[in-house]
Amino acid sequence: MNLETKEVLTLNEVSQYTGLSKSHIYKLCSTGGIPFYKPFGKVNYFDKAEIIQWLKQNRVATTKEIEGKASTFVTLKNGAK
Repeated sequence: MNLETKEVLTLNEVSQYTGLSKSHIYKLCSTGGIPFYKPFGKVNYFDKAEIIQWLKQNRVATTKEIEGKASTFVTLKNGAK
């Protein structure tokens, strides 16, 4: 089955989808670093939407975004004097 159409993924599929090794994903599961489900007590399952959100966490701003924020800060700070 195509990974693009699935909503629930296995560990192997998450490894393939994210490019992370299976051992690293197991470690993330054991430390609570990645959201997963274990309905039968043995096999880990992952919600694809949650994995996508997990991958998108801790976004790093572009240089242009940082410069824009700095410019706004300086303008507001100088205007307050």
